[in-house]
Amino acid sequence: MKYKANSSIPIKNIKITDKFWNKYRDLVGEVIIPYQWDVLNDRLKDVETSHCIENFKIAAGLSNGNYEGAVFQDTDLAKWLEAVGFYLSSYGRDEKLEALADEAIDLIEKAQQPDGYLDTYFIINAPDKKWKNLCEGHELYTAGHFMEAAVAYYEATGKRKILDIVCRLADLLCTVFGDGKNQCHGYPGHPEVEVGLVKLYRTTGEKKYLDLAKHFIDIRGVGENYFLEEEKQQGFERIFPEFMNYDPSYSQSHLPVREQETAEGHAVRAGYLYSAMADVAAETDDKELLDACKTIWDDMVHKRMYITGSIGSSGWLERFTTDYDLPNDCNYSESCASIALAMFGKRMAEITKDATYYDDVERALYNTVLAGIAMDGKSFFYVNPLEVWPDVCKDHTSRLHVKSERQKWFGVACCPPNIARTLASLGQYISFVEDKILYINMFVSSVIEAEVSGQTINVKMDSEVPWNGKVKLVLTSADEMSGNVAIRIPYYAINPTISINESNIAIAQKDGYTYIPLTGKTMDIEFSFDMKARFIHSNPRVRADAGKIAIMKGPIVYCLEQVDNGDNLASIFVSNKTPLAEEFDQNLLSGTIKITFKGIKLKEDNWNPKSLYDEKESIFEDINLTAVPYCYWGNRNKNEEMTVWIKETFN
Repeated sequence: MKYKANSSIPIKNIKITDKFWNKYRDLVGEVIIPYQWDVLNDRLKDVETSHCIENFKIAAGLSNGNYEGAVFQDTDLAKWLEAVGFYLSSYGRDEKLEALADEAIDLIEKAQQPDGYLDTYFIINAPDKKWKNLCEGHELYTAGHFMEAAVAYYEATGKRKILDIVCRLADLLCTVFGDGKNQCHGYPGHPEVEVGLVKLYRTTGEKKYLDLAKHFIDIRGVGENYFLEEEKQQGFERIFPEFMNYDPSYSQSHLPVREQETAEGHAVRAGYLYSAMADVAAETDDKELLDACKTIWDDMVHKRMYITGSIGSSGWLERFTTDYDLPNDCNYSESCASIALAMFGKRMAEITKDATYYDDVERALYNTVLAGIAMDGKSFFYVNPLEVWPDVCKDHTSRLHVKSERQKWFGVACCPPNIARTLASLGQYISFVEDKILYINMFVSSVIEAEVSGQTINVKMDSEVPWNGKVKLVLTSADEMSGNVAIRIPYYAINPTISINESNIAIAQKDGYTYIPLTGKTMDIEFSFDMKARFIHSNPRVRADAGKIAIMKGPIVYCLEQVDNGDNLASIFVSNKTPLAEEFDQNLLSGTIKITFKGIKLKEDNWNPKSLYDEKESIFEDINLTAVPYCYWGNRNKNEEMTVWIKETFN
């Protein structure tokens, strides 16, 4: 079977008009990119110092001083630049933003060394240590993000400078790494460069970039573990003390990738690696590699993923642990990890034409990714718990990583620019094309221009998702249309109906899509389904959720907040037979559907404050409850309780 390698529609050909998404997406150009530029330049006094731009100035010889920040601090600028590129493609050219980006690119060019090397940490701190600590050094990770940024900016503007910069870097990598006698036989401790190399190959047509990506995939975990051997070398210097007694599964290097069957290790590294595996499998028609991707995906989303689409349950080393270990109040669930999950699922859907991958892509985007950014675009969650009791989120404890309010910035700030680039590039998730078929994956109001069966088709999609199950598609073409449009039937769509030009048709599904022949020059398609709020249970093997229920409406997960329901949310019990009332409140959280229902709550006033344990009978009182979308939590009051899972009563 020949896989379709890249069937994405150019982002510039998808104009999003959706009210739900654009209240965040519009902030990317208006607030987020300028705000993050100020942060990268250390212009905000009340925000943690970044030093990112200053590092580039020092590396370029334009300033004096010492390197500051994480070893991968350069990637904050790379992802910022990628967000600019995606924003310009989505919203159109913007002279002010382009000027900022061009200024950054000029600085990057000055910092780049004559041989193409580009990493300010090693240029400034350890020029004799290049490529000596691939496990921890993040040189290849940083290179990958610059490759992604270069492609995004080049596609948006046609300007080649940043593309030429990263091609020089990629050319250097092709010289340094490989199977040759005098080449380094290592691979990235933090996967990412593989994704960047494939994008660079698709843009430039330079096959050696694809070959290097495949090489990194093929040699990972083969033979003696490279990272364990690397740390034995004379002069090896550890960067991260927590990597003592290194576990190769942390970097997914414990086995050759085609033999891996479970999602392991650092969740972001895993998601980026799996995305690259899917890319390489598609480009090289590698069925064995694709089968490994399918196996890992199934393990991840069916045994190791939260209801919100987040992954990485351990607060220590930000990693997967074991099947069904999904604690709610101390999990890590990094925002970047959910973005990586969405990247992986998008690729798998495009390769396999299986719409069910989008069930979890959508889950991650609507819930964890949006929760990672405040509604004003100026503060962020790095960690995304499903239960928060602020009093126990203290430094020097096991929950120090859990925050009860979004932070203005982070010393390690990979998530804020990653969220920005994801919001700016949301169009890539809505639709894709393969020859004679136009696939509709997410129901986001938009205007799409696509080439189907060799002719241009314009699609106007008006969607009421996620609040209501109503979607209207108007397809037009200058000539008679041919081929098919494939519409995803999501798992939450109850009693779905489809009509074409006001005539109902039968829905026949194949791998989650229903295929409709394209005819005439104009087609009106209406897709409707019930999407009422509903109670959800977890698999009983998820110990943290046993005897509890959660609430979802469509793809949206709901939560209880203290501001609506009082404190000690853990003492609330609800029956899954309780009616759920939905109401759109224009004044709540910029307009949202709130869900109200009844429950009971353990009384506290019958307890003596000096009695910690007693034989007292539990006494309950009735309580009226309000749930709001998880993605919006923490946007009203600060440092308050929140929970997704509620104890269930069977009375």
